[in-house]
Formats: sequence, structure tokens, C-alpha cells
Amino acid sequence: MAAENMVPTGGSSPVIRQLESAFTKIGVTGAHKQILALVLIGCLFDSFEQNTIGVAGPILKEHWGLTGTDIGFLNTITFGSAAIGRLLSGILGDRYGRRVMLTINLLLFTIGSAACAIVGFGVGGEISTAVTMLSEFCSPKFRGTAAGLVNVGAGGFGNFLAPAFGLLIFTLFPGENSWRWLFASLALPALLVVFYRRFVPETPRFLASKNKIGEANKVLSILASGSLKPRNLVVHEYLTTDHMTDEAPEKSDWRELFRAPFIGRTIPVAIAILMSYGAQLSVLTLMPVIFVSMGYTLSGSLLYSMIIQSGSVLGAIAASMFGYYLPRKKVLTVGAALACLAAVSIVTLGTNIYLVLLFGAIFQFFVLLLNTSIWIYAPELFPTRIRAFGVALILATGSAAGSFVPTISGMLFDSYGMVGVFGLAAGMYAVFAFCIQLGPETYGRSMEDLSQPAEADQPKVAQQQGPVAVELRT
Repeated sequence: MAAENMVPTGGSSPVIRQLESAFTKIGVTGAHKQILALVLIGCLFDSFEQNTIGVAGPILKEHWGLTGTDIGFLNTITFGSAAIGRLLSGILGDRYGRRVMLTINLLLFTIGSAACAIVGFGVGGEISTAVTMLSEFCSPKFRGTAAGLVNVGAGGFGNFLAPAFGLLIFTLFPGENSWRWLFASLALPALLVVFYRRFVPETPRFLASKNKIGEANKVLSILASGSLKPRNLVVHEYLTTDHMTDEAPEKSDWRELFRAPFIGRTIPVAIAILMSYGAQLSVLTLMPVIFVSMGYTLSGSLLYSMIIQSGSVLGAIAASMFGYYLPRKKVLTVGAALACLAAVSIVTLGTNIYLVLLFGAIFQFFVLLLNTSIWIYAPELFPTRIRAFGVALILATGSAAGSFVPTISGMLFDSYGMVGVFGLAAGMYAVFAFCIQLGPETYGRSMEDLSQPAEADQPKVAQQQGPVAVELRT
């Protein structure tokens, strides 16, 4: 598959080269950090939502008489609609912009926190759009770290704090309806994020792909200023129109994903993330029930689940760091092998609760290392015109796994106990390691053309001719 790296994947026009050079020159500013913080807040509560079935599982099992299979099946509606939400968000994001879909998805999440299907739709689009957006705001060197940090908030701290958040709600609202309060409480924080998201601009890459050079220069100038609300903003001419033609901008066509060279990336990476998400969501959903079956109380099971999820935080942070320094495929391959080994260790060496917690935390470390690295990898596989849908399709496959794999794991748990759950996870990570070998390496390559390095031989940014002063409205 090495030759596949040499197939051009998008334009390498003078404007694109100027854009790459501008990102490198601007670097990481306070504006980037503000955008990142706003995105992370939303993704944190998205993760709380994804964990609600697992957190509420012991209560539902007790009051409704559900089996492990039933609890796994409860994820089907939420994650099935998340997959649909990601696909639609990707298509619309390539056509109308990343910023538009980010706002719509968050609004759906806020309105529908009492209804799993609506929430799933909003959560699905929210995260895939956030990953695409952050990768398009940053320089080639930092884009991996930025996309990875989304999962620090979502999969890392989100998974770690979800059991504590659930325990807090159950303490404040005890009784058989406490799970309803858990869902209802998720709407309140999202309302605040809707207000703040209005400060996040459209990405310069998307604007440039639509020949909106003036708007792209304005956003680049905002990033360079260090604030999302600069006073008396001076717009610099990072991108010029000297080499532009009168041709209409390239239109997005989702069908490109299923033609060469993209199909050779889309299918193996989608299968890989199906394996990883399926294994992760099975464990998230069933772990509290597993602890209760071992004789621990609801409070104890949620506490132990939180201890295991501590590995998630470290794994997501590690992936964000590796995204700056290491090739993607190397991280994904080694991580998959070690995740498989950790899953086997839980069932073979976990002879007491302390060893189960230790190996469980190690397992979650590698799970989040892999999922975060996939989030870094996916946006780099596709050019701007189809990036939102390409990322959405890959992440939607992961969501689809959440709609049926936990049900299979629940059946295995009912029949074989913890061995069935982690045995399936180990097998899925073995498949992951194989599939990831079929994709191209993207580290240090142009996001528009994988045959080109991201920063080598970039022309100098055009001189700032006649800067225009623009005062942004507050």
C-alpha cells in the first residue's frame, strides 16, 4: 500500500500552499486555545451522554428486571441515531460549513436530552464536526494534537467523570426515577455552550475551498490576533487571488469516498474504528453491571468504574502528545497490540479486585490512545472538499458499533461472564491492528495531497499589502 501514498488526494494550488504557510507562521495563539476550550466543553457533556446507559444500568436492571443483553440493547437507539447524525452532518458540513453544523448539532443535543434518539443524533454530529473543525484551524504540526484534545475532553475526562456525575445525580434524586433526572440534567450545561459557540468562526480551509479568500484572510487574522473578539482587527492578506481563475470552486461529492484512492483508506479505517468503538462501548456499558454481579453495591460499582476510567484520561492525553511527534500508523499498531494484551490480562490475571482495576485501567489507557489517534488520523485522510463527510463516515461506523456490539457483549456476559466480554474485546483489537496496516501514513503530509509534505518548500507568505482595518462587532 505504500504506492497509495503517491496518489494526489486534492489540490496543491498556490492558495493551498499559502494557507499551509500561513498556518505555520501563525502557530498556536490564544484564539486557538479559546476555540479548543469551547469545543471541549461540549464534547465533555457529549461523553456524559454516551455513558448514561452504563451508569444507569444497575438501577434499570434492579427496577425493570433487565438482563445484560437488555442493557446492551438500550444503546442501540442512541448510537444508531448517532451514526445517522454523523453522516448527515458530514454531508451538510462539506456543503454549508463546519461552524453551521457544530451549532445545529449542539442545539439538538440540548433540546433532546430527555430523548435518547434525538440526543444521539446531536452527539454524533457534534464530535465528528469538532474533530474536522479543529484539524482545519491549526498548523500541520499542531493539528494532530488539537484533534486529539477533543477526545481528552470527551473520551478522557468525560469517561472518567461520568460515573461520578451519575453518582451525584443519584444522591440528589434517589429512587427508581433517578435515571430520568440523569438524562434531564445533561441539558443544562449545553445551554451555556450554545451561547459561547457564536464566537467560533468558520475554518479558513473551508472558506478557501469555496474561493472566499477575503473571509479566509479575516479568520486567519483573527487567529493571529490571539483573541476571538479582537478590537480594531487588521485583516492581513495571507492568501492572494493572483493565481485564482474564474472557475467555480470544487463541489463536494460524497461518492468520491468510494472511488480510488479514497476507498482504500475509508474501508479499512472504518472497520478498525468499528472494532475499537465496539470494544470500548461494550466495556463502558457493562462494567458497572459486572461489578454489581461480583457482589459490590451500586455506589461501589460506579466508584470502581471511575477508577478504571482514569486510564482513559491518560490515554487520551498521551495520544495528543504522540500526535505531535509520532507517525499515526505506528501509534495505532502498537496501541492495538497492547490493548489486546490488556484485555486478555483482565480475564487471565485478574484474580482479585485490585488486579481487575489495574488491568482495567491499563486497558482503558490503550483504548483511548487508539480512539484519540483515529480522531487525529481521520481528518488527514481526505481533502477539504470531502473531509467532513469522510471523518463523519469513519466515526459513524464507530457509532454503529455502539448500536449492536454492546448487545452481543451483553449476551456473552449472560452466558460466560467477564471472560466473554473481554475475550470479544481482545479479538476485535487484533482485527484493528490488521486493518490499520492497509491505510496510508499521513504524518507530516499535506492535508490536500498526501504525495506532498506539509511544510517543505513552502513559498513565503505574500507581503501584507494595504492591510484593512475592520472592527468586529461584539
